[in-house]
This record gives sequence, C-alpha cells and structure tokens, in this order.
Amino acid sequence: MSHVPAEIADAVLPAHTRLLIVGSGPAGYTAAVYAARAMLEPVLIQGMQPGGQLTITTEVENWPGETQVQGPDLMVRMEAHAKAMGARIFVDTVVRLDLKARPFVAELDSGARVTADAVILATGAQARWLGLESEEKFKGFGVSACATCDGFFYRGREVVVLGGGTAVEEALFLTNFASKVTLIHRRDSLRAEKILQERLFRHPKVEVLWNHQLAEVEGTTAPLGVTGVRVRHVATGEERVVPADGVFVAIGHAPASELVRDQLELHNGGYVKVEPGSTRTSIPGVFAAGEPTHHI
Repeated sequence: MSHVPAEIADAVLPAHTRLLIVGSGPAGYTAAVYAARAMLEPVLIQGMQPGGQLTITTEVENWPGETQVQGPDLMVRMEAHAKAMGARIFVDTVVRLDLKARPFVAELDSGARVTADAVILATGAQARWLGLESEEKFKGFGVSACATCDGFFYRGREVVVLGGGTAVEEALFLTNFASKVTLIHRRDSLRAEKILQERLFRHPKVEVLWNHQLAEVEGTTAPLGVTGVRVRHVATGEERVVPADGVFVAIGHAPASELVRDQLELHNGGYVKVEPGSTRTSIPGVFAAGEPTHHI
C-alpha cells in the first residue's frame, strides 16, 4: 500500500529531504520505490531525460514477467509505481551537487535548492561518440546516436550503423525503415546477445562489414547532408567508401558522472567506484546505482 497519497507526489519541492535521488531510469525509480516503502519520503529529480535510455528503446524482451514490452511504457509504469508508494517526483535537473558536508546541497536548473541527508546517484549514461570532426559536422544532418529517435527519417534509404553491441539492436530496428543497413564493426565478432545476432545475420536487408572502422563521414555542404562513410580496414589500412544517407553511432555509453567528477572516487573512465557488493561510494551517505557504476 502507498504510505503517501499519490496526489502529493508532485507537490512543492521541499527545502530539505532525508533522501534525494538524482535520475529517473530503472535504477532511480527502483530506489524510489524501496525508499518510500521504508518511510524515507524520498525526493526524486528526473533530469534531462525522464525515464532514461529506455524511453528511446522499442521492444524490451528481457524484463521478467513480460514477453515483450515497449521501453517508454515500462518507464511510465515505473514512475507511476514510485509515486503510488509515496515518492515525490519533480521534473527538473540537478546542475550542481555539493557533497563536501552534510546536509548535501543540490542546485536545480529551475533555480531551486534542496538539501539532503543522503543522496542516491542514478544519473544513467550518455551515448559515446567517435570524436571525429566530420562526425560533429553532420550531427543532426545525417549522423545520429539514436535509431528509435531518427530512424523514421530514413524510409527507403541506405544507412550504416557503427558498433558491435547495442548496434545490433539499432540495426535491426532500422530495417523497419531503411532499404539497406550496413553494420560496420572493427572486430570479427559481435558482443550482442546471440538471439539478436541470429536475427541480424538472417535479415535480408542487413550486410555486416567486419574489421573496419570509420575514418570519415562524407557528405555535402549545401545542403548539409551525408552521402556515405569512408572506412578503413583495421589490419591492412585499405580504405573504401560505403554509400549511405544516414550514420548511426552505437559504440556504447559513457557514465553521466559530471556532477561528482571532482568529489567522488571514480575509475575505469569515469564510473563511480562503489564498495564491492554494495552501492556505497567513497563518501558516507552518498550511494550510486545503475549505469554510473556499471563499467563491466
């Protein structure tokens, strides 16, 4: 049963809370459910992408109890569950977090300020980019990191997908729109789940280009748009051009740990270090869950 009526879940942000949860993906909402059931009356700040990465995911097939569920629907249900338990949820973004002393202080994009006895970081992750000048040039004009966001714009056109893990899911989704999908991977094997790999290899619209990496995105300036990619063989250095109207970068994600970069102990490229088997960080009273800690 709910300890706090759901109608107060979106009440005025309190000046102080026993527990502040930063982020609203599965980890954040799960923390909110358990904290509310423990009578902690948690405050959850959703962040720039309420619902996290699952809101830009289509079919989720590995959620227990659901053969298949749409990512956005799952996150709507998680939010409703957290509210029903009594969590107070706010549409805002934490722009600064001071962890020097208790109570901890969070400053929000709206200008509000809240102090907390304890903090749970569930800030998720952000798409990684290759860092090429040509990649940056065509972002939003043929280069994307979200197939579910932009795939619709490539109906009947040829696209390439870069990566070997989540890239398989992206490539499969894009077959709903594109006339051809070329998956480019720098190795000779994929990291994706075997069932997804089998679907990929069987799909008539998909071609896999092994042992290649992106050298440059090619396109036009007026109007700005992609015409293809120049790729390089990792062993021989030989280059070739693959025609494409769109490029989808799916090379993994980086932890969204900017808020605590100079305050908490980080490792493995920016992930928050937690005690083995726990969510405790290097500062007592500060915990981390989900993608910010998941470096494996």
